[in-house]
Amino acid sequence: MVSQIISALTRAILVALLVATPALVLPSVATDTAQIVVVIALLFSLLTFIEYFGRYPSIVEFRFAPPFNRLKFLALALVVVMLSLIARGKIEPSPITLIITYFAQAIGNAMDFPFSPVRLVVLMLPPDATLELANTVRIAAGLAYSVSLVMILVFVILVRLLGWPMRNGAFNVWVNLPLFDPTRGGDIVDRLRRDSGLNIVLGALLPFLIPAIVKAASLVIEPVSFQSEQTLIWMMTVWAFLPASILMRGIALMRVAELIEEKRRRVYAKAEAEGLQNA
Repeated sequence: MVSQIISALTRAILVALLVATPALVLPSVATDTAQIVVVIALLFSLLTFIEYFGRYPSIVEFRFAPPFNRLKFLALALVVVMLSLIARGKIEPSPITLIITYFAQAIGNAMDFPFSPVRLVVLMLPPDATLELANTVRIAAGLAYSVSLVMILVFVILVRLLGWPMRNGAFNVWVNLPLFDPTRGGDIVDRLRRDSGLNIVLGALLPFLIPAIVKAASLVIEPVSFQSEQTLIWMMTVWAFLPASILMRGIALMRVAELIEEKRRRVYAKAEAEGLQNA
């Protein structure tokens, strides 16, 4: 009980720190903005504590199949921290901010090729955007998208080469997929594969679709302003992390479908062998 409370509290504190990181790192933050950030951080930390304090999950998927959620949190934290340090370096440069900025600029320039998601994000900016703003968006988008691709690659390695999730023991489908309704009808393997394919396609297309949707919406409503550093950090983080997270979920669902089908084959083979022996 005590260890469960400590574990849930630790996760809640880490989530709160993650949400508050841009406000803590940036040298100048408005009072109203800081108050809103504190409220959001406390809300997310409370939800995290309630989720992990409970014996069974209610929202978080693959809670008992590490390092699925840990990998996503580390990637998200890496993006937020690095983008926050880059933004801080514009006002108060330091050796570490300069190194991260040069590194991110190289990545942004490499990822900014025709029809790439990074190029689409830069083209999403309004026509009157300054060259400095376009360069900042390119750096942030390139860094965030590169980290999301690395996260997906690491997860694929965990699945295909290291045997996730079976390397951690038995895998309980119903506990790790609390939002999946097994009684909705149809074969569970077919449904998992269908949901997996949908998630993979959606995760692969969203980095291209989101800039197009935002650009089209800007013709009707006021376009999103990237002048605020915190807005830029969170917009680029969500743009890169949300599709990658959906894609990871699709890969995980496909793996679960494979495990269920493999277990079925073993059960059928065992029953057939026992039937032959009895005959």
